[in-house]
Amino acid sequence: MSEEQKPKTEYAEQAGQEAGEPQTGQGDGKRQRRRGGGPSSILAPGEKPKDFRKAVGDTLRYMGGYKFAVAVVIVVSAIATVFETVGPKVMGRATTLLAEGVMNKIHGTGGIDFDAVARVLLLTMALYFIGAIAQYIQALIMTNITQKIVYRMRRDISEKINRMPIGYFERVQTGEILSRITNDVDTLGQSLSQSISNFIWAIISMLGIIIVMLTINVTMTLIALMVIPLSALVMGMLIKISQKHFAAQQKYLGIIDGQVEETFSGHLVVKAFNREAAVTEEFNRSNEKLYESAWKSQFLSGMMRPLMRIVSNLGYAAVVVAGGVFCVRGAIGVGDIQAFVQYVKNIGQPIQDIAQIMNQVQSMAAAAERVFEFLNEDEELDAPGADEEMGEIKGAVEFRHVRFGYKKDHPVIRDFSAKVEPGQKIAIVGPTGAGKTTMVKLLMRFYDVDGGAILIDGRDIREFTRKELRDNFAMVLQDTWLFSGTIRENIAYGREGATNEEIIRAAKTAKAHHFIKALPGGYKMMLNEDATNISEGQRQLLTIARAVLADKRLLILDEATSSVDTRTEEEIQKAMDALTEDRTSFIIAHRLSTIRNADLILVMDHGDIVEQGTHEELLAKGGAYAELYNSQFEEVG
Repeated sequence: MSEEQKPKTEYAEQAGQEAGEPQTGQGDGKRQRRRGGGPSSILAPGEKPKDFRKAVGDTLRYMGGYKFAVAVVIVVSAIATVFETVGPKVMGRATTLLAEGVMNKIHGTGGIDFDAVARVLLLTMALYFIGAIAQYIQALIMTNITQKIVYRMRRDISEKINRMPIGYFERVQTGEILSRITNDVDTLGQSLSQSISNFIWAIISMLGIIIVMLTINVTMTLIALMVIPLSALVMGMLIKISQKHFAAQQKYLGIIDGQVEETFSGHLVVKAFNREAAVTEEFNRSNEKLYESAWKSQFLSGMMRPLMRIVSNLGYAAVVVAGGVFCVRGAIGVGDIQAFVQYVKNIGQPIQDIAQIMNQVQSMAAAAERVFEFLNEDEELDAPGADEEMGEIKGAVEFRHVRFGYKKDHPVIRDFSAKVEPGQKIAIVGPTGAGKTTMVKLLMRFYDVDGGAILIDGRDIREFTRKELRDNFAMVLQDTWLFSGTIRENIAYGREGATNEEIIRAAKTAKAHHFIKALPGGYKMMLNEDATNISEGQRQLLTIARAVLADKRLLILDEATSSVDTRTEEEIQKAMDALTEDRTSFIIAHRLSTIRNADLILVMDHGDIVEQGTHEELLAKGGAYAELYNSQFEEVG
């Protein structure tokens, strides 16, 4: 395993829920929205305080691959700054020549040497032109660097998402994750692009100006430099105050993104339950907090420049007075005073820029920490030396004293044991919260067991990589999920490279072909973001077709017919019988009429198997299964 793929636990939070199946945040977004869960307005609890130094250090380490390019930027910036810094002193020589020429003419000893003045002006223009070209090159290189860093960061986040455990997405809002990918990465990229190049220019420019000022007059330079510690003091105070507001601003941007994403996705539920006012009020509360943190951070940021200007003007006034005194005494020329005054004005600019950059760095640090928090989250780990080849499996599955809890001290599955022969159809039934879906998650290794073992063909599933294990499963879930794309692409998601004939055959098996042909565009019809341009039942038929096309030895059907009518259910049941033939199938069902032909029915309650047997055997016992079965028909009656 490469260094980049190793799990990073520095910021990792402990997952888990109080009891039962995890109360999802946004990881299972459709499930939550269909159950009417209102928009949540909090980030993951226990988020660490912002650490400015660490965030900046992480960012600099992340840029490690671009050290040479940054060095080039520094050199080019230095060249641009040197030429621009020398410019005023050379220009001052032209002023001195003019002043001397005027005085010579007055005294009748000569006149103005226009040729010399012209040469000085041409040299000044050349210096500024070269400096401008160097600045352009520096900006081009720096923009290229930052865009590559942003590209790499988004790529790393995308790859990180695929390596993260399901538990993370069940406790963190989708909008919060999206905010880190979009807002935080954009903030980081913009800040890097602006702050690094400007910071380099400001530092080199300030050093260059000081050196040139020292060559003109040491005393006046010391007077001018008195503004620097005063500026640093003001700057430090503002940065200390503004840091917490910049961190809060990024935090509440993530919260609002989560609320907007969730509310817009579930707008039908919001309207159906007349929750518009409550949702608006909740959004307004978060928006108010974002407003407070944003205006405070921006106000303090805006205060930086005028305060620096005031300090700079104080130094400017002191230098002008001192320069006048030295000029009267003949210790300095008129051109030197003009150049020195220009340098004093120029030195204020890099000081102000550094102040502004520090504000950008605050925003960058807050965004960077949130991005690196995500990149440092725990990943799904396979055991060292895990087998990447399961080979041809028969489909025998054994649950051996399985114990599991989303929190270690709150077990959901206490002692689950069952043995499934290859090709058997196993139904798992029980009341809500009994642990049925949890068993499926353990079988797929979305979570690992706390105790006991799950075996396939006699081998512990932890001996295989997750990718290889899941490659032997096909799933049809109660919560259908289709991607934005054509119907053909959504069915073909079950098997890469499937032909049109295979896709149509799978659709026919799932009883979906007839309605697909009736849709505008047929198999080429585009589904929108949430596939709301077809019915819920049609969406479920497409997911069944996807599983048919996948053609795996192990099947998981979680309430696969819950959203279809009775007639369609009967047709799907026939398709399911054909699909599950000679395949090991796990069927989670609440409608017990759909699993009467199961080879084995496991009745679960509070994480344990309370009964097991065939449909007829369990009815004859008159126990928990018979009570569940009879209660459904009483409700129908």
